[in-house]
Amino acid sequence: MSGYVGIVVSDPSLQNQFTQVELRSLKTHFMSMRRDSGKLTVGDLASKMSRLKVVGENLSEEERASLIQDYHRDLQDEVDFELFLKVYLKLQAHANARTGSNAKNSSAFLKAATTTLLHTISESEKASYVAHINNYLAGDEFLKKYLPIDSSSNDLFEIVKDGVLLCKLINVAVPGTIDERAINTKRLLNPWERNENHTLCLNSAKAIGCTVVNIGTQDFIEGRIQLLADLNLKKTPQLLQLVDDSKDGEAYANLLNVLAPEHSNPSTLAVKNPLQRAKLILEHADRMGCRRYLTAKDIVEGSPNLNLAFVAHIFQHRNGLSTQTKEISFLEVSPDDTQISREERAFRLWINSLGNSTYIDNVFEDLRNGWVLLETLDKLSPGIVNWKIANKPPIKLPFRKVENCNQVVKIGKQLKFSLVNIAGNDIVQGNKKLILALLWQMMRYNVLQLLKNLRFHSHGKEITDADILQWANAKVRISGSQSHMNSFKDKSLADGIFFLELLSAVQPRAVNWSLVTKGVTDEEKKMNATYIISIARKLGCSIFLLPEDITEVNQKMILTLTASIMHWFMKQPVEEKASGISDSENGSQSETISNSTLDDSASDSSIEENGNI
Repeated sequence: MSGYVGIVVSDPSLQNQFTQVELRSLKTHFMSMRRDSGKLTVGDLASKMSRLKVVGENLSEEERASLIQDYHRDLQDEVDFELFLKVYLKLQAHANARTGSNAKNSSAFLKAATTTLLHTISESEKASYVAHINNYLAGDEFLKKYLPIDSSSNDLFEIVKDGVLLCKLINVAVPGTIDERAINTKRLLNPWERNENHTLCLNSAKAIGCTVVNIGTQDFIEGRIQLLADLNLKKTPQLLQLVDDSKDGEAYANLLNVLAPEHSNPSTLAVKNPLQRAKLILEHADRMGCRRYLTAKDIVEGSPNLNLAFVAHIFQHRNGLSTQTKEISFLEVSPDDTQISREERAFRLWINSLGNSTYIDNVFEDLRNGWVLLETLDKLSPGIVNWKIANKPPIKLPFRKVENCNQVVKIGKQLKFSLVNIAGNDIVQGNKKLILALLWQMMRYNVLQLLKNLRFHSHGKEITDADILQWANAKVRISGSQSHMNSFKDKSLADGIFFLELLSAVQPRAVNWSLVTKGVTDEEKKMNATYIISIARKLGCSIFLLPEDITEVNQKMILTLTASIMHWFMKQPVEEKASGISDSENGSQSETISNSTLDDSASDSSIEENGNI
C-alpha cells in the first residue's frame, strides 16, 4: 500500500511550515470561508480570519487588513488555498512577535519538525475526548478517583497536568508501549516528576507513530491520539480522503449503505437538509454498533479530528474486506523475516518522526519513488539535496522514480555510506535487504552527527561506534558496577542489567531497583527490557526499538539505544551530570570522548556500515 500523501501544496518550503493535521484544519477553515459567499477574495480575509485563534485574538481587523494589503495589493483577487496559507503565515508572524511566542522547538534526541500553529479544542472535541477517556480508563486503579470526568467542566485540563493520564492513553492506543512501573504515580508530584511523565508520554507517542505538538513537555498530545487510541487508522491513512468530502454527509451515506445495507435508511440520501442527513447517518452507525464521538453538527461543520475518528471507527467495525486470511504456521515465519519486520518498523517510525510531508506505512513500498528519502537526507544534512532535479509525487513514469533514487544513492556516497552494491533501481524495485542497509546508515549517520555536534565533549573529532561503547563502559565502571559490554552484540546484554546500570549512572534516581528482575528467565528479561525503554524515554531519549531488540541483542538497535542515552547525558548541564558522582570520579573519562587507543574489543564492536551483520 502506498503512503498517503495528504494535503500537498506546490511550494515545498510552504508545505514544510505545517503538519498534515494543521493543513487539514486550515483547509477546513478555508473551505468554510469560501462556502459562505461562493468565493473568497483577498479583501475578505481580514474579517474572515478573525475565527483563526492566533491571528484572530492577537491582531485587530484593521491590523490584519493593513498587513494583508501590504502583502497583496489587489483586494479583488480570488484566494486559493496556497495564497491563504501564505497570508496566514504573515499574520501569524506578526501575532507571534507581539505575544513573544517562540517559533521553534526541538525534540530530545532525533530532531522533529514543529510549527507555531496552536491547536485549539472546541467544546465538541473536548466532550468527545472526555467520553473516550471515561470509556477506556474507567477501570484504572490510579485514575478511578478522577473518573468519570465531567465534560462540561475544564477538569480534563487539570487532570492531565501530572502526565499520568496521557501515559495511560498511550497504552490504550498500543498496549504495552509504556512500562507503567516507569510512570511517576505518587499522590503529589513535584515539577521534575511531572516533566518526566510528559517526556515519557511524548517520546512514547512518537514511538508508535503519532504526531505530537512538540512545543514543550507540558503541551498536549494532539487530540486525535486520544480519539484514535484503539484504531489502526495509521495503517490505512487513505481513509482521510473521506473526511474531505464529509460535510454534506453524502459520502458517509453511500459508504454505510455499501458496508451495512441491512441497516440502511432509504431516505438518508433523499434528505436535502445536511443536518438532518447527518442525524440519519449517525443512527445508521449506531445500528452497526459503531462507537462514535461526534454529533450531526460536527459532520456538517467538518470538524477534522472528530470526522477522522468516525471514519476510523467505521473501518474498524465494518471495512468490507474479506475476513478469510491464510493461516501461517509459526514454522513458516523465518527468524530473518521477524528481524526484517522489526527493523522496518523502527526505521519507519524514525522517518515519520522527522516531520516529512508524507506519512509512510511501509518502507519497502512507500520509499520506492525516492521522495521521502530525499526529504530525510535533507533533514540529516540540510542543503545536500538538489531539489531542482528532484521529481515530486505523484510520479507516474518509472524512470522519474529512478532519477530520485539515483540522487539518493549519490548523496549517500557523499556522506560516506557503504553503497557498493546499491543502485537507484534497487530502491525502486523494493529490494528489502538493500533498503534496510541504506536506512540503517541514514539513522546511524543521524545519531553520530548529533553526538559530533556536541563539540565541547567530542573536541570536534568524528564520533565512532567504538567511542560510544567506551563511553558506556566508563560510565558504568565509574558508578561502581562490575558490568561490562564487550560489543554491541554481546549476548550478556540480553538480561538488561547493563543498561539499567548505565541509566542509573547517568541519572541516579532514574531506576527503581526494587522493580528490576534478575533477568534469568525469558519473562524476566522482557520485563527488564520494557523497563529500560520506558526509563530511557522518560529521561528524554527518542528511541524506536522493541523489548525483543534488547533480549535478542539486535546490534543496530543496541547501538542506537546506547547513543541516545549518551546524547541525552552530554546535553545536561555539568552540575546535573555531577549529581551522585564525586568530583574526582567525574573526570575526563566521563566528560569527554577519550582520545586514547581503543582496546580490541571496542574496535571490533563497530557495526559494518553496509548493514550486513
